[in-house]
Amino acid sequence: MDIRRFPGTRFATWVFFLYLYLPIVILIALSFNENRSATIWTGFTTDWYVQVMNNGDILNAAKNSLIVALWATVIATCAATFAALGMARRRFKGQTAVSGVLAMPLVVPEIVTAVASLLFFILVGFDLGLLTVVVAHTVFCIPFAYLPIRARIEGMDPRLGEAAADLYADEMRTFLRVTLPLLWPGILAGAMLAFIISLDDFVITYFVAGAGATTLPVYIFGAIRIGISPEVNAISSLMLIVSLLFVSLSTLLTWWAGRRGAA
Repeated sequence: MDIRRFPGTRFATWVFFLYLYLPIVILIALSFNENRSATIWTGFTTDWYVQVMNNGDILNAAKNSLIVALWATVIATCAATFAALGMARRRFKGQTAVSGVLAMPLVVPEIVTAVASLLFFILVGFDLGLLTVVVAHTVFCIPFAYLPIRARIEGMDPRLGEAAADLYADEMRTFLRVTLPLLWPGILAGAMLAFIISLDDFVITYFVAGAGATTLPVYIFGAIRIGISPEVNAISSLMLIVSLLFVSLSTLLTWWAGRRGAA
């Protein structure tokens, strides 16, 4: 049955997408508004983007965001790669439970993860700062990196490893010469997804970041508490562009890996 034949389906679809994306389009348009008012258009300008690039607090927050995202991405991707390889190599008792634990951060409300992380750092005596943000982001990003890598492993032909073994290659040589080159698209896709999740995260960062560990999402939240300005619109637009770029690249790599595996 084609759902598009139901009365009102097309209209409801258009309303849904307009509600979802029209505010984003308006935000980007108002970031070029000459007037400092967030709602009154008086002319086109790119001065707000220039001010963003010359604002020391914004640049420092952007630097913190990049530091956290890079470290969290590297560690989470490495952990996710080893987890995916271990889960795919052979069946073991409790494998379903382990898979559920790996996927749990995807279904647990983020506020629960944030509060739990804060309590953990307080109990172990960690001073809140960039280190605690990196640790929390790493744990949160592992499932996002794990899924594309695991999907890539499942799409690989197991006979390739068997062929390498028939040619007297040991496990390490097989991994470096056969498995890893085929796995790279999935690893890159997972890393890009983890990077953008970390870069855009606000809830966890807000709870576990200490003094001097302000990231861009936290900075934006603090800025809009005193009113929305074109500067905030400009920062949000730049983050949106970066997010779209990385998500698109991650999707493209996943699609290309699937096509390559099918071939």
